[in-house]
This record gives sequence, structure tokens and C-alpha cells, in this order.
Amino acid sequence: MKHDEHLHTLTGAYALDALTGEEQRAFAAHLRRCEACLGEVGEFEATAARLAAAVSLPAPAPMRRAVLTRIDTVRQAPPRTRPPAPALLTTALTRRAGPFVIAASIAAAATFGGLAVRQHQQAEQARTQAQHSARQAQDLAAVLAASDARAVHGRTTTGAATTVVTSALREEAAFVSSGLPAPPADRTYQLWFDDQGTMRPAGLLPGDGATLMEGGPGTARAVGLTLEPSGGSLRPTTTPLLLLPLPA
Repeated sequence: MKHDEHLHTLTGAYALDALTGEEQRAFAAHLRRCEACLGEVGEFEATAARLAAAVSLPAPAPMRRAVLTRIDTVRQAPPRTRPPAPALLTTALTRRAGPFVIAASIAAAATFGGLAVRQHQQAEQARTQAQHSARQAQDLAAVLAASDARAVHGRTTTGAATTVVTSALREEAAFVSSGLPAPPADRTYQLWFDDQGTMRPAGLLPGDGATLMEGGPGTARAVGLTLEPSGGSLRPTTTPLLLLPLPA
């Protein structure tokens, strides 16, 4: 009996292929005879797919254009040529070109140098964003795979599907939405923990997707979602679009 109770807690880990060896085989056999776990695994797999889609990022437009522009001009191996000595090249330019040509050459070099700096900055920004997204995905996956992970599902007043996954052991909660319309330009979605009637801010939600809620669930009994002025509010200023009771 205790063995079966332990297996019931592995639905999240199984959905993420995090089980191995004997534990994986035991749970697979348990899944064939437990309809409750089978349904919960399906819900966790759907939530994991939403999380993956929410944190995936396309390549930055400037980087993509630069790669496509240069792809046909970059050699697989550089040609075997010997560059002229810098001193000789400078002497040749001085003798054969007037000061305007030399000035134009310097200006072109500065322009290309500035372009290289901008491309480097764009690449660094893309790398930083990718690292942040990777950390967010890891945190969300950790909540989902927690041994005590519990998921509840609901819909907003606009019809968007939502899922809240909580882990008491990690003291964290993740919010996932699908079909949430983009907020107006001067508004943002804001998440809340309902602490027995007192709404506690739990982070902003720019739009559809997944996010790790700010602050642990604690003794919260529900999760709320409202549409607030840009930047968020200390207390809800509009009627909740969602008030989803959390599992006990």
C-alpha cells in the first residue's frame, strides 16, 4: 500500500522522462491500472508542452539577416595568401592615394568597426536573453517535476485556459495560460496569491505563456489574475479575470 502511495507522487517526474531504472518500470506498470495517475500524467505532459513553447525564442532579426547575407560569402577555409606588411601597405597608400582617399578609408574602417560593435552587442543581448530563458525553463521544469507537484486547471472570464502547478516542498508555483488576449498598450496582466481574502502580488504577466510566480504560495488558497495599469498595482484595481482555488 505504501509502495502504491509513493508511485502516485511520481506523475510529474514521469511526464518529464525523469524516472530511470526500476522506478520507471514500476511506475509504467502502475500507470496501466491507475486511471487517476494516467489522467494526471496527461495533464502534466500538456503543461510541459506549454512551458516549452512559452520560453522558446526565435533568433534575433539582425542576427538572422547577417547570417543569411554572409552565408554565401564565407569560405569554409581561408585562402592561403600572405598579407602585405603593414608598413609597406601604409607607404603604398600614402604614395598612390590623396588625403581624401585615405580619409575615406579611415571613415569606412570606423563604420565597419561600429557595425561589428553593434553586432557584438546584439549577440551578447541575445545570449543573455537565452540564458535567462534557459534558467526560467529549468525553474519551471523543477516545479513541474517536484514529487509533490499538484496542478489545477481553469478558465478566465475571456475563455483562456490556465494551469497552476504548485510544489509545497519547493515553495513555488508556476502559472501557464493559453489563449489569453494581448493586453492594451497601457495595461498589463498581474498575478495574485489570495491569502484568505488578502490579495498578495505575485508578478506581472506580459501576455500568453508561462511564468514562475513571485513569492511562494504559503497559505494562499487561490491564485488570481487581473488587468492592471502598466507597471502593476499593490492591490487589485479591477474585477479578477480568474480566481482559481489551489489544491489542499
